[in-house]
Amino acid sequence: MLKIRIGFGLVNYPFEDGRGYFRWVEMLERAGVDSVWQSDRLISTDNYLESLSALAALAGCTERIKFGMNAIVAPLRDPLVLAKQCATIDYLSNGRLLPMFGVGYPKAAEWGATGRSSDHRGSIANEMFELIDRLWREEKVTYEGKYFQYRDATIAPRPVQQPLPLWIGGNSQAAIKRTARLGTGWIGGIASPDDVRTVIAGIKAEAARLGRHIDDDHYGTSLAYRIGSRDDDAVVNSPFVKRTGIGETLDLDPLFCIGSSADVIDRLRRYIDAGASKFVLFPIAAGEQDTVEQTRRIIEEVKPVIEN
Repeated sequence: MLKIRIGFGLVNYPFEDGRGYFRWVEMLERAGVDSVWQSDRLISTDNYLESLSALAALAGCTERIKFGMNAIVAPLRDPLVLAKQCATIDYLSNGRLLPMFGVGYPKAAEWGATGRSSDHRGSIANEMFELIDRLWREEKVTYEGKYFQYRDATIAPRPVQQPLPLWIGGNSQAAIKRTARLGTGWIGGIASPDDVRTVIAGIKAEAARLGRHIDDDHYGTSLAYRIGSRDDDAVVNSPFVKRTGIGETLDLDPLFCIGSSADVIDRLRRYIDAGASKFVLFPIAAGEQDTVEQTRRIIEEVKPVIEN
């Protein structure tokens, strides 16, 4: 039987300062929420915490809750530094890190701003994932790739989790093949239940072809939600909704769930039927208090029904 678990992320940073963020995380910790997830945007005029720095802080101020990146754009990072950062955070948190990686949006601002091309980001990521996984497990890693060449590289301390999971995101055919070959789990972005079903089936089929198996409990997806109305200012004026390109028409289905708590439960059950068991919920909210209230509604009205 699948272990259904709900985590939370933020579509925008709604807090006036760092204390508001820590209060929100403390709320999740007290409520028994499974996990908290940090989005990765290195260049933005909006406030976005740097993912690994934020997770390192959470390792020191929480005791139970797990935390992950949703998702680190791997080709913008150095694989050795990234492997070392993840291992350190997992070590300091006594095994609570959920590393999740993606290849990034090809037109994201980070590429042009740093003078990089996004053309080969998938191939670069493939080499990075091979390297990172080996660095977490092996000593004296030697690697000869097109983009990376390592000789006798070792990191210590190692992650507490052995093996440290390697979650991969993305809905494309390339992402399906990448997850099946290199990943230990998959979490989708904002996608419909039908799309999630298709991707999960594709990963399972490709993994079987390669002689691999990914645990049935290691499939999940993300969902932006609001318990309220489509006419709420938080929806109409949401930068996140506008970034999707559908904000003007408010044709939000099937990518978002806006309605009652029962509507959110129904949507999550459709994802469960599609094969997902891990969820990252993103409240569409206007400011700190609204974010806290939207989170509270899920904790009190949705989580007990879905997880039990």
